[in-house]
Amino acid sequence: MKRKLIVGGLLVVLVAPALYFALLRPKPAEGSFRSGVFEPPREAPNFTLDGSNGMKVSLRDYHGKVVVLEFGFTFCQQVCPVTLAHLTEVFTKLGPAASDVQVLYVTVDPKRDSPARLNEYLSAFNPSFLGATGTTSELEGVRQAYGIIANEVISENKQLGYEVSHSSFIYLIDRLGKIRTLVPFGTAADDIVHDINLLLKT
Repeated sequence: MKRKLIVGGLLVVLVAPALYFALLRPKPAEGSFRSGVFEPPREAPNFTLDGSNGMKVSLRDYHGKVVVLEFGFTFCQQVCPVTLAHLTEVFTKLGPAASDVQVLYVTVDPKRDSPARLNEYLSAFNPSFLGATGTTSELEGVRQAYGIIANEVISENKQLGYEVSHSSFIYLIDRLGKIRTLVPFGTAADDIVHDINLLLKT
């Protein structure tokens, strides 16, 4: 049974608990998405930021590819490394089809995440993963457009000083620039591969 996320105006945070997706969700019909579905699909808000490749990065630059949009930061101790490790596995499982997929990792910590820092961090997972940063106001605008929550909190690690508590889901955006699914944290790599493959066929 297809799960629908009803969207109106700006995107809002509509994240079902990971436990539901992992244990309680009904088995999806063959050929349907395994993540939360945006219905109807809506245009992904465009943004232009400083890329980890040393160039300006706009979402519209990747029309024609499936975009995996994630928000995080390089000093993240738990959530971000797990998600990026899953996406690294996803790219391995996709094989040659991965060339039609672009991971965009937008930082929620512009004070520490320079383009060079993002490049070094993401390259450890996959050299094709692209980071994006900008001014505090630019990034705040992008987060508002995508319903992303991010707040600085005191870190238990005194060397870090602070961490950023943030929304942990990712968006899958189709070749036409439409938001199609919301992937909860902890989703298995095989489920993400399944949904990306569906988008690659459209």
